[in-house]
This record gives sequence, C-alpha cells and structure tokens, in this order.
Amino acid sequence: MRNVIGVILGGGQGTRLFPLTQLRSKPAVPIGGKYRLIDIPISNCLHSGVNRIFALTQFNSASLHRHISMTYRFDSFSDGFVEILAAEQTQDSVAWYQGTADAVRQQLRQVLSRKAEQVLILSGDHLYRMDYRAFVEKHRERGADVSIAVKPVPREEAPTLGILHADAEERIRDFREKPQTDAELDELCLPDGRFLASMGIYIFEPQVLVSLLMSNNQDDFGKHIIPDAIHKVGVFAHPFEGYWEDIGTIRSFYEANLALTDPKPPFEFYSADAPIYTRARFLAGTRLENCHIERGIVCEGVVIRSARLERSVIGIRSVIGADCRIANTIVMGADFYESPADRVRNAAQGIPNVGIGANSEITGAIIDKNARIGERVCITNKDRGVEADETNYHIRDGIVVVPKDAVIPSGTVV
Repeated sequence: MRNVIGVILGGGQGTRLFPLTQLRSKPAVPIGGKYRLIDIPISNCLHSGVNRIFALTQFNSASLHRHISMTYRFDSFSDGFVEILAAEQTQDSVAWYQGTADAVRQQLRQVLSRKAEQVLILSGDHLYRMDYRAFVEKHRERGADVSIAVKPVPREEAPTLGILHADAEERIRDFREKPQTDAELDELCLPDGRFLASMGIYIFEPQVLVSLLMSNNQDDFGKHIIPDAIHKVGVFAHPFEGYWEDIGTIRSFYEANLALTDPKPPFEFYSADAPIYTRARFLAGTRLENCHIERGIVCEGVVIRSARLERSVIGIRSVIGADCRIANTIVMGADFYESPADRVRNAAQGIPNVGIGANSEITGAIIDKNARIGERVCITNKDRGVEADETNYHIRDGIVVVPKDAVIPSGTVV
C-alpha cells in the first residue's frame, strides 16, 4: 500500500451546500462537532496504509489549507505526506480546474513524480469508513485497468448518482451519470430492484490514467472519463455494503449530523481500530450546569448553563446561555473564546456575544461557527418556509441556516 498514491478532490464551488460554503470549501465544512469533511478520506487512507496523499483544492481553500497543514504532519523518518496542490497557472495551462478529471489532468506531473503503482482517487466530501486495502488487492488480482467502488442504492436515489451495470465477473459494461428516465433506470436495474451507484472512489493504473486523460479533453470523471473508459480498457466494480453518504446538500449534511446522536448511529467517528483524525486543539473539558440532554453530542470546551438539548450536535467552544431549548439542531461552535473585555465591548456596542444567548429557542437549524445569537431569540422556521435568503439567515429545504459570523439580535423570531 505504500506504493499507492492517494488523490483527494477538493470539490467545486459547493453551491448546494451554501451558505456553509460561502467562506470555505466543501471539504473544510465542519461535521460531528469537531471534525471537517476532509478528515474522512485522509483518515481512511492512513488506516489503509496509504500515507502519500495529494489534496487538490481551488475554491475558498484558505481554511482547508490551514487545517491540513496544522493537522497532518509526519516525522522525519517517514516518507508520508499530505500535500496541497492548489489550482495554478503553468506553461501548459492558465485555466482553473474545470472539473474532477481536469484537476487531475493539470496535476499529472506532480502525481506521477511519486512513482506510484496505483493512483487512488477520492472525493473530499463523503462520509464513510473504508479500508482501501481490500479494494486495491482485488484490483491487482483482476489485473484491472480501472476499478470503481460501488454501493447498491434504492430506485429513488439512483437519479442523483452515477449508475452502472456490471456483468457476472463485475466488469462494468454500462455507466450513466444521473439517469433520469424510467427507460434508462430499467436498463440498469439489478434483479433485487436496486442499482449499483458509483461512490466516486477510483483506482487507476498510472499509465491508463494518463492515456484516458490525455486522449479525452473533457472535464469530469463521472460524466466523461468513466463512460469513455469502459469501451477502451478493463473497468471493474468493487461492491461496498457499509454506510456511505454524499454530503452534497444542506439536507444530507443536516441528517447525517443528527444521525450521529442516534442510539446506534449508522456512522461512528470513534473506532478503537480506526478513529477519524482531526486537529488537536487541547481544549478543556465541557462544563455543564443543571442541564437536561437527550441524545446529544457535546464536544470539548463547551459551556452550557441550565439548558435543554434534544437530538443536537454541539461543536467545540460553544457557549449556550441559561434556560435555552435546542432541538434537532447543529451548533458548530466557535474558533475562539471571547475575553471579559470583549464582552464589555460587545455590550457597549449592542452586539450579542459569540454563542447563544439566554432564554433562546432553536429547533431544526444549523448554526455555523462564530455566530452571535442574542437573548430571547426564537429560530423555529415559524412560517414553515422551504427556501429563503435573508440578511442574517437562509432557509434551505425547510432548515434554517445561520451563516458563519452572522449576528441575530436579541428578541428576533425566525
């Protein structure tokens, strides 16, 4: 596995995750109270013995670069690295990355310089746990040119994913990106009524990757390169039955986070054999005073006083005032603590402190980092709006999203 190179795609503008991607890239979006999405593929790589990893980035990448550089450091006796390959102008191209395939195409020289036996290409915005060793071993045993990790999904999910058809030997014979018509779906349907969906996880033989990318100038793996490859080289499916979620929309992000609080969550961030790594922050333990908590995750450095929490995720450094009620909500926390002098200054300027003020009620919401929510604020989507864009908040699919650094004055009702 030390001869496998990992390539993690940083994603595009992330418009479907707006406003969480207003100031950061998709892989930098916080999840589970203390992690970021990029931690998932990097941790999976490290536990699989893949410790030479490139992360290809472009949009709103400053916080992602900072997180990677402060988290993934290897000692002097290891050849491991997590190296950022940002979009750049070169003699070969002056354009930004135009898609997933174009991003890898523009960085082929860097990737191939490491003399890899196989190139493992991953997405930076999926939630799952996978040991890539079995995937790579099967790829090598078959003598495959390209292998794709696939997951069976029900019919209602198929139109949002890349769907493929494989023969008895698991060689892929057909691939359709987001098939929409019943006729297309019927052609790809398995005998049990499910469909094989691409997970966006690929293994390429290096020379095959070069050939496919240089002979096809189109920009996306799922839409262009993979459908072209199945007619030219040996492309095989590798079934995966575990939990996998594409964190591509506000709804999927919201539900994946809240599912972490279930008695038997579909995904566990902590595993004795394969924990998910993230930045070490050395925060104090959480302080709770007279609180009632039902099914919640409360991370380090949090201060909560006389509050009631139901099925919520409370991120690092969150400060929640007295007599608050928070239900079905993701509170991402803060990047810093305010000092007593900061609080005096806030009071003089009429600005709420970072956190959630006393006597507030929040239900069915996502509160991004460093948000300032005053006292007696009610965020419950009282008008049951599905989509809205206001000065200090947005509504997506019925979920109220308070953006990073937003200010909600005391007494506000949403």
